[in-house]
Amino acid sequence: QVQLVESGGGLVQAGGSLRLSCAASGNILNFNAMGWYRQVPGKQRDVVATITSGGSRDYADSVKGRFTIFRDNAENTVYLRMNSLKPEDTAVYYCAADGRDYRRSWGQGTQVTVSS
Repeated sequence: QVQLVESGGGLVQAGGSLRLSCAASGNILNFNAMGWYRQVPGKQRDVVATITSGGSRDYADSVKGRFTIFRDNAENTVYLRMNSLKPEDTAVYYCAADGRDYRRSWGQGTQVTVSS
């Protein structure tokens, strides 16, 4: 099973930027897709951004134009660049990988807190 390790979360003021990283233990091109999800206490985990093995990207409406998902194939790492952060972006952000067997693996999560 793939291991996913997120990093880059933290505390930032509204309007600021952060870059999250998700390092995978295997070749990320072997996955159907990878993505970032976020969750706040008491609510379901929601998709933020995804990227397929072919490079197609998709974003939640709430982050379009502010967040960018990209990857470094050589480093087996997927990133989430977050600009113009808002307090409502505060959440635990999780990295996920969808395997060829349609199983989803999750990272441990990284906290992002945006202060107003």
